[in-house]
Amino acid sequence: MATNEPVKDYAPGSAERSDIVEEIQRLRSSTIDLPMYIGDELRASGEKFDVVEPHNTAQVLGYGFKARREDAQDAIDAALAVSEAWRNTSFEDRASIFLRAADLLADEYRSAIVATSMLGQSKTVYQAEIDAACELIDFWRFNVEFARQLQAIQPLSVPGVINSFDHRPLEGFVYAISPFNFTSIAANLPTAPALMGNVAVWKPAMTQMLSADVIMKVLNQAGLPAGVVNLVSGDGIAVSDVALKHRDLAGIHFTGSTGVFQHLWHEVSQNLTNYRSYPRLVGETGGKDFIVAHRSADPEVTKVALIRGAYEYQGQKCSAASRAYVSASLWNVIKDELVAEIESLTQGDVADFRNFMSAVIDEKSFARNSAVIDRARSASDVSILAGGTYNKDIGYFVRPTLIQSTNPEAEWFTAEYFGPFLAVYVFDDNDFEKVVHQLESVAPYALTGSILAEDETIIEWTSQVLRFAAGNFYINDKPTGAVVGQQPFGGSRASGTNDKAGAIHNLMRWVSPRAIKRNLNPPTAYPYPHMD
Repeated sequence: MATNEPVKDYAPGSAERSDIVEEIQRLRSSTIDLPMYIGDELRASGEKFDVVEPHNTAQVLGYGFKARREDAQDAIDAALAVSEAWRNTSFEDRASIFLRAADLLADEYRSAIVATSMLGQSKTVYQAEIDAACELIDFWRFNVEFARQLQAIQPLSVPGVINSFDHRPLEGFVYAISPFNFTSIAANLPTAPALMGNVAVWKPAMTQMLSADVIMKVLNQAGLPAGVVNLVSGDGIAVSDVALKHRDLAGIHFTGSTGVFQHLWHEVSQNLTNYRSYPRLVGETGGKDFIVAHRSADPEVTKVALIRGAYEYQGQKCSAASRAYVSASLWNVIKDELVAEIESLTQGDVADFRNFMSAVIDEKSFARNSAVIDRARSASDVSILAGGTYNKDIGYFVRPTLIQSTNPEAEWFTAEYFGPFLAVYVFDDNDFEKVVHQLESVAPYALTGSILAEDETIIEWTSQVLRFAAGNFYINDKPTGAVVGQQPFGGSRASGTNDKAGAIHNLMRWVSPRAIKRNLNPPTAYPYPHMD
Protein backbone atom coordinates (compact mmCIF):
# COMPACT_ATOMS: atom_id res chain seq x y z
CA MET A 1 0.00 0.00 0.00
CA ALA A 2 1.28 3.48 -0.89
CA THR A 3 2.47 5.75 1.89
CA ASN A 4 3.32 9.44 1.79
CA GLU A 5 6.93 10.33 1.10
CA PRO A 6 8.65 11.61 4.27
CA VAL A 7 9.53 15.32 4.16
CA LYS A 8 13.19 16.19 4.60
CA ASP A 9 13.83 19.20 6.83
CA TYR A 10 17.18 20.47 5.39
CA ALA A 11 18.42 21.32 8.87
CA PRO A 12 21.94 22.76 9.23
CA GLY A 13 24.50 19.99 8.95
CA SER A 14 22.13 17.56 7.22
CA ALA A 15 23.19 15.66 4.11
CA GLU A 16 20.23 16.93 2.12
CA ARG A 17 21.14 20.53 2.92
CA SER A 18 24.67 20.02 1.64
CA ASP A 19 23.35 18.35 -1.50
CA ILE A 20 20.91 21.16 -2.27
CA VAL A 21 23.49 23.89 -1.74
CA GLU A 22 25.82 22.10 -4.14
CA GLU A 23 23.03 21.69 -6.70
CA ILE A 24 22.09 25.38 -6.49
CA GLN A 25 25.70 26.34 -7.12
CA ARG A 26 25.85 23.99 -10.09
CA LEU A 27 22.67 25.40 -11.65
CA ARG A 28 23.89 28.96 -11.24
CA SER A 29 27.25 28.21 -12.80
CA SER A 30 25.92 27.66 -16.33
CA THR A 31 23.07 28.54 -18.66
CA ILE A 32 21.46 25.61 -20.46
CA ASP A 33 19.07 25.07 -23.33
CA LEU A 34 15.69 23.64 -22.28
CA PRO A 35 14.45 21.78 -25.34
CA MET A 36 11.05 20.52 -26.34
CA TYR A 37 10.55 16.75 -26.13
CA ILE A 38 8.75 15.61 -29.28
CA GLY A 39 8.78 11.86 -29.80
CA ASP A 40 12.41 10.83 -29.49
CA GLU A 41 13.66 14.28 -30.55
CA LEU A 42 15.01 17.01 -28.31
CA ARG A 43 14.02 20.08 -30.31
CA ALA A 44 15.83 23.34 -29.51
CA SER A 45 14.56 25.58 -32.27
CA GLY A 46 12.30 28.57 -32.66
CA GLU A 47 12.21 31.86 -30.78
CA LYS A 48 14.16 31.72 -27.53
CA PHE A 49 12.98 33.01 -24.17
CA ASP A 50 14.93 33.49 -20.96
CA VAL A 51 14.22 31.44 -17.86
CA VAL A 52 15.36 33.60 -14.92
CA GLU A 53 15.29 33.58 -11.15
CA PRO A 54 12.26 35.71 -10.15
CA HIS A 55 14.11 36.86 -7.01
CA ASN A 56 17.22 37.77 -9.04
CA THR A 57 16.15 38.56 -12.58
CA ALA A 58 19.71 39.18 -13.74
CA GLN A 59 20.45 35.46 -13.24
CA VAL A 60 19.50 33.60 -16.41
CA LEU A 61 19.21 29.88 -15.73
CA GLY A 62 18.37 28.67 -19.20
CA TYR A 63 16.70 29.28 -22.51
CA GLY A 64 13.38 27.85 -23.59
CA PHE A 65 11.91 27.78 -27.08
CA LYS A 66 8.48 29.01 -28.16
CA ALA A 67 6.58 26.25 -29.90
CA ARG A 68 5.30 26.94 -33.41
CA ARG A 69 2.31 25.39 -35.12
CA GLU A 70 4.55 22.79 -36.75
CA ASP A 71 6.00 21.85 -33.35
CA ALA A 72 2.51 21.35 -31.97
CA GLN A 73 1.49 19.24 -34.94
CA ASP A 74 4.63 17.13 -34.68
CA ALA A 75 3.99 16.57 -30.97
CA ILE A 76 0.42 15.42 -31.65
CA ASP A 77 1.62 13.16 -34.46
CA ALA A 78 4.30 11.68 -32.20
CA ALA A 79 1.71 10.99 -29.49
CA LEU A 80 -0.77 9.37 -31.87
CA ALA A 81 1.99 7.28 -33.47
CA VAL A 82 2.65 5.46 -30.20
CA SER A 83 -0.90 5.48 -28.83
CA GLU A 84 -1.80 1.95 -29.96
CA ALA A 85 1.37 0.40 -28.57
CA TRP A 86 1.01 2.30 -25.30
CA ARG A 87 -2.63 1.43 -24.71
CA ASN A 88 -1.84 -2.20 -25.45
CA THR A 89 0.93 -2.19 -22.85
CA SER A 90 -0.30 -3.99 -19.76
CA PHE A 91 -1.34 -1.84 -16.84
CA GLU A 92 1.30 -3.34 -14.56
CA ASP A 93 4.01 -2.56 -17.08
CA ARG A 94 2.79 1.02 -17.33
CA ALA A 95 2.55 1.26 -13.54
CA SER A 96 6.08 -0.01 -13.08
CA ILE A 97 7.42 2.92 -15.09
CA PHE A 98 5.80 5.51 -12.84
CA LEU A 99 6.78 3.65 -9.69
CA ARG A 100 10.35 3.64 -10.99
CA ALA A 101 10.07 7.37 -11.70
CA ALA A 102 8.94 7.94 -8.11
CA ASP A 103 11.94 6.03 -6.80
CA LEU A 104 14.31 8.02 -9.02
CA LEU A 105 12.81 11.28 -7.83
CA ALA A 106 13.06 10.22 -4.19
CA ASP A 107 16.76 9.52 -4.55
CA GLU A 108 18.90 10.36 -7.58
CA TYR A 109 16.88 13.36 -8.79
CA ARG A 110 15.63 14.78 -5.50
CA SER A 111 18.17 17.58 -5.25
CA ALA A 112 17.68 18.47 -8.91
CA ILE A 113 13.89 18.76 -8.72
CA VAL A 114 14.02 20.72 -5.45
CA ALA A 115 16.77 23.10 -6.57
CA THR A 116 15.23 23.81 -9.98
CA SER A 117 11.89 24.57 -8.33
CA MET A 118 13.64 26.87 -5.86
CA LEU A 119 15.57 28.86 -8.41
CA GLY A 120 13.14 28.82 -11.33
CA GLN A 121 9.94 29.30 -9.32
CA SER A 122 11.22 31.16 -6.22
CA LYS A 123 10.25 28.48 -3.72
CA THR A 124 11.97 28.23 -0.37
CA VAL A 125 13.64 24.88 0.21
CA TYR A 126 10.75 23.62 2.36
CA GLN A 127 8.09 24.69 -0.14
CA ALA A 128 10.04 23.04 -2.95
CA GLU A 129 10.54 19.86 -0.91
CA ILE A 130 6.85 19.38 -0.06
CA ASP A 131 5.81 20.14 -3.64
CA ALA A 132 8.39 19.11 -6.21
CA ALA A 133 9.73 16.12 -4.33
CA CYS A 134 7.16 14.73 -1.89
CA GLU A 135 3.88 15.55 -3.61
CA LEU A 136 5.07 14.41 -7.03
CA ILE A 137 6.45 11.17 -5.59
CA ASP A 138 3.08 10.70 -3.88
CA PHE A 139 1.16 11.37 -7.10
CA TRP A 140 3.09 8.70 -8.98
CA ARG A 141 2.81 6.10 -6.21
CA PHE A 142 -0.76 6.75 -5.11
CA ASN A 143 -2.04 7.03 -8.69
CA VAL A 144 -0.91 3.45 -9.28
CA GLU A 145 -2.81 2.33 -6.19
CA PHE A 146 -5.93 4.28 -7.18
CA ALA A 147 -5.75 2.87 -10.70
CA ARG A 148 -5.63 -0.66 -9.33
CA GLN A 149 -8.72 0.13 -7.26
CA LEU A 150 -10.45 1.46 -10.35
CA GLN A 151 -9.65 -1.64 -12.35
CA ALA A 152 -10.99 -3.76 -9.51
CA ILE A 153 -14.43 -2.14 -9.93
CA GLN A 154 -16.34 -4.74 -11.91
CA PRO A 155 -20.06 -5.27 -12.60
CA LEU A 156 -22.19 -8.03 -11.16
CA SER A 157 -22.01 -11.47 -12.77
CA VAL A 158 -24.91 -13.92 -12.41
CA PRO A 159 -25.18 -17.67 -13.03
CA GLY A 160 -24.50 -18.34 -16.69
CA VAL A 161 -23.19 -14.81 -17.41
CA ILE A 162 -19.77 -13.26 -16.85
CA ASN A 163 -19.78 -9.45 -16.92
CA SER A 164 -16.70 -7.26 -16.90
CA PHE A 165 -15.39 -3.76 -17.45
CA ASP A 166 -12.59 -3.03 -19.88
CA HIS A 167 -11.18 0.28 -18.59
CA ARG A 168 -10.05 1.61 -21.96
CA PRO A 169 -8.03 4.81 -22.44
CA LEU A 170 -9.60 7.63 -24.40
CA GLU A 171 -9.30 7.68 -28.18
CA GLY A 172 -6.85 10.37 -29.19
CA PHE A 173 -4.51 12.54 -27.12
CA VAL A 174 -4.81 14.52 -23.89
CA TYR A 175 -3.72 18.16 -23.95
CA ALA A 176 -2.15 18.98 -20.55
CA ILE A 177 -1.65 22.64 -19.64
CA SER A 178 0.10 23.24 -16.34
CA PRO A 179 0.89 26.25 -14.10
CA PHE A 180 4.13 27.60 -12.67
CA ASN A 181 3.33 27.30 -9.01
CA PHE A 182 3.35 23.55 -8.37
CA THR A 183 5.93 21.29 -9.98
CA SER A 184 3.97 18.26 -8.77
CA ILE A 185 0.74 19.38 -10.42
CA ALA A 186 2.63 20.18 -13.62
CA ALA A 187 3.95 16.62 -13.80
CA ASN A 188 0.68 15.00 -12.74
CA LEU A 189 -1.37 16.62 -15.50
CA PRO A 190 0.19 14.60 -18.36
CA THR A 191 1.21 11.52 -16.37
CA ALA A 192 -2.11 10.68 -14.67
CA PRO A 193 -3.77 10.17 -18.09
CA ALA A 194 -0.63 8.38 -19.33
CA LEU A 195 -0.84 5.85 -16.49
CA MET A 196 -4.33 4.96 -17.71
CA GLY A 197 -3.02 4.27 -21.23
CA ASN A 198 -3.42 7.71 -22.81
CA VAL A 199 -0.83 9.76 -24.69
CA ALA A 200 -0.29 13.43 -23.94
CA VAL A 201 0.93 16.74 -25.28
CA TRP A 202 2.14 18.79 -22.31
CA LYS A 203 2.51 22.58 -22.31
CA PRO A 204 4.13 23.69 -19.03
CA ALA A 205 4.35 27.33 -17.94
CA MET A 206 7.31 29.20 -19.37
CA THR A 207 8.45 30.01 -15.83
CA GLN A 208 8.45 26.32 -14.86
CA MET A 209 10.66 25.10 -17.68
CA LEU A 210 13.71 24.40 -15.52
CA SER A 211 11.96 21.83 -13.33
CA ALA A 212 9.87 20.56 -16.29
CA ASP A 213 13.10 19.52 -17.98
CA VAL A 214 14.07 17.48 -14.91
CA ILE A 215 10.66 15.77 -14.98
CA MET A 216 11.17 14.68 -18.57
CA LYS A 217 14.63 13.35 -17.75
CA VAL A 218 13.18 11.31 -14.87
CA LEU A 219 10.41 9.86 -17.05
CA ASN A 220 12.85 8.97 -19.80
CA GLN A 221 15.21 7.24 -17.38
CA ALA A 222 12.27 5.39 -15.83
CA GLY A 223 11.51 3.87 -19.21
CA LEU A 224 8.54 5.88 -20.48
CA PRO A 225 8.46 5.29 -24.23
CA ALA A 226 9.22 8.33 -26.37
CA GLY A 227 6.05 10.02 -27.59
CA VAL A 228 3.81 9.04 -24.68
CA VAL A 229 4.38 12.46 -23.08
CA ASN A 230 5.52 15.22 -25.42
CA LEU A 231 6.64 18.55 -23.98
CA VAL A 232 6.09 21.71 -26.02
CA SER A 233 7.05 25.07 -24.53
CA GLY A 234 6.23 28.75 -24.89
CA ASP A 235 3.11 30.81 -24.40
CA GLY A 236 0.89 28.04 -25.78
CA ILE A 237 -0.99 30.12 -28.34
CA ALA A 238 0.29 28.19 -31.34
CA VAL A 239 -0.09 24.86 -29.52
CA SER A 240 -3.69 25.53 -28.54
CA ASP A 241 -4.52 26.73 -32.04
CA VAL A 242 -3.54 23.31 -33.39
CA ALA A 243 -4.59 21.07 -30.49
CA LEU A 244 -8.06 22.49 -29.92
CA LYS A 245 -9.01 22.01 -33.57
CA HIS A 246 -7.60 18.49 -33.93
CA ARG A 247 -10.19 15.75 -34.43
CA ASP A 248 -8.31 13.47 -32.03
CA LEU A 249 -8.40 15.81 -29.03
CA ALA A 250 -9.65 13.43 -26.35
CA GLY A 251 -9.31 15.58 -23.27
CA ILE A 252 -7.84 18.63 -21.59
CA HIS A 253 -6.14 18.37 -18.20
CA PHE A 254 -5.70 21.90 -16.93
CA THR A 255 -4.59 23.87 -13.90
CA GLY A 256 -4.45 27.65 -14.14
CA SER A 257 -6.64 30.71 -14.25
CA THR A 258 -10.41 30.61 -14.48
CA GLY A 259 -10.36 32.89 -17.52
CA VAL A 260 -8.04 30.64 -19.52
CA PHE A 261 -10.04 27.52 -18.68
CA GLN A 262 -13.27 29.20 -19.72
CA HIS A 263 -11.58 30.21 -22.98
CA LEU A 264 -10.49 26.62 -23.60
CA TRP A 265 -14.02 25.38 -22.89
CA HIS A 266 -15.43 27.93 -25.32
CA GLU A 267 -12.98 26.90 -28.04
CA VAL A 268 -13.84 23.24 -27.54
CA SER A 269 -17.54 24.01 -27.83
CA GLN A 270 -16.90 25.89 -31.06
CA ASN A 271 -15.18 22.83 -32.53
CA LEU A 272 -17.43 20.18 -31.01
CA THR A 273 -18.72 18.73 -34.28
CA ASN A 274 -15.16 18.20 -35.54
CA TYR A 275 -14.03 15.82 -32.80
CA ARG A 276 -14.04 12.05 -32.93
CA SER A 277 -15.52 11.99 -29.42
CA TYR A 278 -16.54 14.52 -26.79
CA PRO A 279 -13.32 15.74 -25.11
CA ARG A 280 -13.06 15.33 -21.36
CA LEU A 281 -12.48 18.74 -19.72
CA VAL A 282 -10.83 18.54 -16.32
CA GLY A 283 -9.75 21.80 -14.73
CA GLU A 284 -8.63 23.21 -11.40
CA THR A 285 -8.72 26.98 -11.63
CA GLY A 286 -8.88 30.03 -9.38
CA GLY A 287 -9.77 30.61 -5.77
CA LYS A 288 -10.66 33.33 -3.31
CA ASP A 289 -10.00 31.20 -0.30
CA PHE A 290 -11.25 32.14 3.14
CA ILE A 291 -10.62 31.77 6.83
CA VAL A 292 -13.48 32.47 9.22
CA ALA A 293 -12.45 32.79 12.87
CA HIS A 294 -15.09 32.49 15.57
CA ARG A 295 -14.63 34.17 18.94
CA SER A 296 -13.89 30.73 20.45
CA ALA A 297 -10.87 30.18 18.18
CA ASP A 298 -7.44 29.74 19.75
CA PRO A 299 -5.52 33.03 19.20
CA GLU A 300 -2.19 31.32 18.47
CA VAL A 301 -3.79 28.88 16.02
CA THR A 302 -5.48 31.81 14.30
CA LYS A 303 -2.26 33.78 13.84
CA VAL A 304 -0.39 30.81 12.38
CA ALA A 305 -3.25 29.90 10.06
CA LEU A 306 -3.44 33.47 8.74
CA ILE A 307 0.32 33.85 8.24
CA ARG A 308 1.06 30.46 6.73
CA GLY A 309 -2.21 30.32 4.82
CA ALA A 310 -1.77 33.72 3.20
CA TYR A 311 1.98 34.18 2.75
CA GLU A 312 3.71 30.84 2.22
CA TYR A 313 5.09 30.80 -1.31
CA GLN A 314 4.14 34.48 -1.62
CA GLY A 315 0.45 33.61 -1.67
CA GLN A 316 0.91 31.96 -5.06
CA LYS A 317 -1.09 28.88 -4.18
CA CYS A 318 -4.57 28.50 -5.61
CA SER A 319 -5.52 27.50 -2.05
CA ALA A 320 -3.89 30.50 -0.34
CA ALA A 321 -6.00 32.43 2.15
CA SER A 322 -6.73 35.84 0.68
CA ARG A 323 -9.78 36.85 2.76
CA ALA A 324 -10.39 36.41 6.46
CA TYR A 325 -13.38 37.10 8.68
CA VAL A 326 -12.41 37.54 12.32
CA SER A 327 -14.58 38.01 15.38
CA ALA A 328 -13.96 41.40 17.02
CA SER A 329 -13.11 40.01 20.45
CA LEU A 330 -10.55 37.63 18.93
CA TRP A 331 -9.17 40.37 16.67
CA ASN A 332 -8.52 42.62 19.63
CA VAL A 333 -6.38 39.87 21.14
CA ILE A 334 -4.32 38.99 18.04
CA LYS A 335 -4.11 42.16 15.97
CA ASP A 336 -0.92 43.74 17.28
CA GLU A 337 1.06 40.51 17.44
CA LEU A 338 -0.22 39.43 14.02
CA VAL A 339 0.87 42.70 12.43
CA ALA A 340 4.27 42.52 14.12
CA GLU A 341 4.86 38.95 12.98
CA ILE A 342 3.88 39.74 9.39
CA GLU A 343 6.22 42.73 9.33
CA SER A 344 9.03 40.50 10.61
CA LEU A 345 8.66 37.85 7.88
CA THR A 346 12.01 37.43 6.15
CA GLN A 347 12.05 37.71 2.37
CA GLY A 348 14.78 37.39 -0.26
CA ASP A 349 16.91 34.93 -2.21
CA VAL A 350 15.73 31.32 -1.77
CA ALA A 351 19.35 30.23 -1.47
CA ASP A 352 19.38 32.01 1.90
CA PHE A 353 17.55 29.42 4.00
CA ARG A 354 16.68 32.02 6.64
CA ASN A 355 14.01 33.51 4.37
CA PHE A 356 10.36 32.63 4.90
CA MET A 357 9.33 33.84 1.44
CA SER A 358 10.73 35.16 -1.81
CA ALA A 359 9.55 36.91 -5.00
CA VAL A 360 6.39 36.64 -7.08
CA ILE A 361 6.87 34.79 -10.32
CA ASP A 362 7.19 37.46 -13.04
CA GLU A 363 6.63 41.03 -14.22
CA LYS A 364 2.94 40.44 -14.89
CA SER A 365 2.34 39.15 -11.38
CA PHE A 366 4.37 41.99 -9.87
CA ALA A 367 2.35 44.58 -11.79
CA ARG A 368 -0.96 43.01 -10.76
CA ASN A 369 -0.08 42.86 -7.08
CA SER A 370 1.50 46.30 -6.90
CA ALA A 371 -1.62 47.74 -8.56
CA VAL A 372 -3.80 46.05 -5.92
CA ILE A 373 -1.72 47.61 -3.16
CA ASP A 374 -2.00 51.02 -4.80
CA ARG A 375 -5.77 50.72 -5.02
CA ALA A 376 -5.98 49.60 -1.41
CA ARG A 377 -3.87 52.54 -0.28
CA SER A 378 -6.31 54.98 -1.86
CA ALA A 379 -9.53 53.18 -0.86
CA SER A 380 -11.68 54.83 1.78
CA ASP A 381 -12.75 51.51 3.32
CA VAL A 382 -9.21 50.15 3.80
CA SER A 383 -6.47 50.41 6.40
CA ILE A 384 -3.11 48.90 5.46
CA LEU A 385 -1.85 47.24 8.63
CA ALA A 386 1.30 45.50 7.37
CA GLY A 387 3.35 45.51 4.21
CA GLY A 388 1.95 47.60 1.40
CA THR A 389 5.29 48.03 -0.39
CA TYR A 390 6.99 46.47 -3.40
CA ASN A 391 10.28 46.69 -5.27
CA LYS A 392 11.69 45.11 -8.42
CA ASP A 393 15.23 46.49 -8.46
CA ILE A 394 16.65 42.98 -8.01
CA GLY A 395 13.63 40.70 -8.27
CA TYR A 396 9.85 40.80 -8.18
CA PHE A 397 9.43 41.45 -4.46
CA VAL A 398 6.06 42.29 -2.93
CA ARG A 399 5.94 42.56 0.85
CA PRO A 400 3.34 40.42 2.65
CA THR A 401 0.42 42.80 2.94
CA LEU A 402 -2.41 42.79 5.45
CA ILE A 403 -5.36 45.12 5.06
CA GLN A 404 -8.49 45.65 7.10
CA SER A 405 -11.63 46.64 5.23
CA THR A 406 -15.04 47.69 6.47
CA ASN A 407 -16.74 46.62 3.23
CA PRO A 408 -17.12 42.82 2.86
CA GLU A 409 -18.53 43.31 -0.64
CA ALA A 410 -15.40 45.07 -1.94
CA GLU A 411 -12.98 43.59 -4.46
CA TRP A 412 -10.58 42.61 -1.66
CA PHE A 413 -13.04 39.84 -0.77
CA THR A 414 -14.10 38.79 -4.28
CA ALA A 415 -11.16 39.09 -6.71
CA GLU A 416 -8.24 36.69 -7.01
CA TYR A 417 -4.82 38.39 -6.91
CA PHE A 418 -2.47 35.40 -6.56
CA GLY A 419 0.01 37.16 -4.33
CA PRO A 420 0.90 37.90 -0.68
CA PHE A 421 -2.24 39.92 0.04
CA LEU A 422 -4.74 39.19 2.82
CA ALA A 423 -7.90 41.20 3.48
CA VAL A 424 -9.55 41.01 6.92
CA TYR A 425 -13.12 41.88 7.79
CA VAL A 426 -13.67 42.28 11.52
CA PHE A 427 -17.23 41.63 12.66
CA ASP A 428 -19.23 41.98 15.83
CA ASP A 429 -19.26 38.69 17.74
CA ASN A 430 -23.05 38.58 17.53
CA ASP A 431 -22.98 38.79 13.71
CA PHE A 432 -21.19 35.48 13.16
CA GLU A 433 -24.07 33.72 11.39
CA LYS A 434 -24.78 36.74 9.20
CA VAL A 435 -21.12 36.94 8.15
CA VAL A 436 -20.87 33.24 7.33
CA HIS A 437 -23.95 33.43 5.11
CA GLN A 438 -22.53 36.52 3.36
CA LEU A 439 -19.09 35.07 2.68
CA GLU A 440 -20.57 31.84 1.30
CA SER A 441 -21.27 33.28 -2.15
CA VAL A 442 -19.75 36.75 -2.29
CA ALA A 443 -16.90 35.43 -4.46
CA PRO A 444 -17.48 33.24 -7.53
CA TYR A 445 -14.99 30.60 -6.40
CA ALA A 446 -15.32 27.48 -4.26
CA LEU A 447 -11.86 26.01 -3.79
CA THR A 448 -10.66 26.03 -0.16
CA GLY A 449 -11.68 27.51 3.16
CA SER A 450 -11.39 26.96 6.86
CA ILE A 451 -13.21 27.49 10.14
CA LEU A 452 -11.25 28.29 13.29
CA ALA A 453 -13.24 27.60 16.45
CA GLU A 454 -13.18 25.58 19.65
CA ASP A 455 -16.97 25.46 19.91
CA GLU A 456 -18.05 22.16 18.31
CA THR A 457 -21.58 23.41 17.68
CA ILE A 458 -20.18 26.34 15.70
CA ILE A 459 -17.87 24.04 13.75
CA GLU A 460 -20.73 21.75 12.74
CA TRP A 461 -23.06 24.61 11.83
CA THR A 462 -20.42 26.44 9.79
CA SER A 463 -19.36 23.28 7.98
CA GLN A 464 -22.94 22.74 6.85
CA VAL A 465 -23.61 26.33 5.77
CA LEU A 466 -20.34 26.41 3.81
CA ARG A 467 -20.81 22.94 2.36
CA PHE A 468 -20.68 24.16 -1.25
CA ALA A 469 -18.30 27.10 -0.69
CA ALA A 470 -15.12 24.98 -0.74
CA GLY A 471 -14.08 21.68 -2.28
CA ASN A 472 -11.40 21.37 0.41
CA PHE A 473 -12.55 22.48 3.86
CA TYR A 474 -10.30 22.71 6.90
CA ILE A 475 -11.17 22.82 10.59
CA ASN A 476 -8.67 24.59 12.86
CA ASP A 477 -6.03 24.69 10.16
CA LYS A 478 -4.89 26.89 7.30
CA PRO A 479 -6.71 26.28 3.98
CA THR A 480 -3.56 25.09 2.21
CA GLY A 481 -1.35 22.00 2.23
CA ALA A 482 -3.50 19.23 0.76
CA VAL A 483 -1.63 15.91 0.83
CA VAL A 484 -2.07 13.24 -1.85
CA GLY A 485 -4.07 10.34 -0.49
CA GLN A 486 -5.21 12.38 2.52
CA GLN A 487 -6.99 15.46 1.16
CA PRO A 488 -7.78 14.95 -2.55
CA PHE A 489 -7.76 18.41 -4.09
CA GLY A 490 -10.22 20.41 -6.19
CA GLY A 491 -13.09 22.85 -6.08
CA SER A 492 -16.23 23.77 -7.97
CA ARG A 493 -18.07 26.89 -9.13
CA ALA A 494 -15.45 29.11 -10.81
CA SER A 495 -12.70 27.01 -9.21
CA GLY A 496 -12.99 24.08 -11.59
CA THR A 497 -14.57 20.71 -12.24
CA ASN A 498 -13.63 19.24 -8.82
CA ASP A 499 -12.21 16.01 -10.20
CA LYS A 500 -9.93 15.61 -7.19
CA ALA A 501 -6.28 15.27 -8.08
CA GLY A 502 -4.72 12.72 -5.77
CA ALA A 503 -7.73 10.40 -5.75
CA ILE A 504 -9.46 7.75 -7.84
CA HIS A 505 -11.95 10.37 -9.09
CA ASN A 506 -9.38 12.04 -11.34
CA LEU A 507 -8.23 8.78 -12.92
CA MET A 508 -11.82 7.87 -13.76
CA ARG A 509 -11.89 10.81 -16.17
CA TRP A 510 -9.11 9.29 -18.28
CA VAL A 511 -10.81 5.98 -19.06
CA SER A 512 -13.77 5.07 -21.25
CA PRO A 513 -15.16 1.82 -19.81
CA ARG A 514 -16.40 -0.94 -22.10
CA ALA A 515 -18.96 -3.30 -20.57
CA ILE A 516 -18.50 -6.89 -21.74
CA LYS A 517 -21.06 -9.66 -21.33
CA ARG A 518 -20.11 -13.29 -21.89
CA ASN A 519 -23.09 -15.62 -22.04
CA LEU A 520 -22.14 -19.16 -20.99
CA ASN A 521 -25.56 -20.56 -21.95
CA PRO A 522 -26.71 -18.67 -25.04
CA PRO A 523 -30.31 -19.34 -26.20
CA THR A 524 -30.82 -21.61 -29.19
CA ALA A 525 -34.39 -20.57 -30.08
CA TYR A 526 -36.00 -17.17 -30.30
CA PRO A 527 -39.51 -17.65 -28.71
CA TYR A 528 -40.18 -16.53 -25.12
CA PRO A 529 -42.27 -18.65 -22.67
CA HIS A 530 -45.21 -16.22 -22.72
CA MET A 531 -45.64 -17.00 -26.40
CA ASP A 532 -46.66 -20.65 -25.75
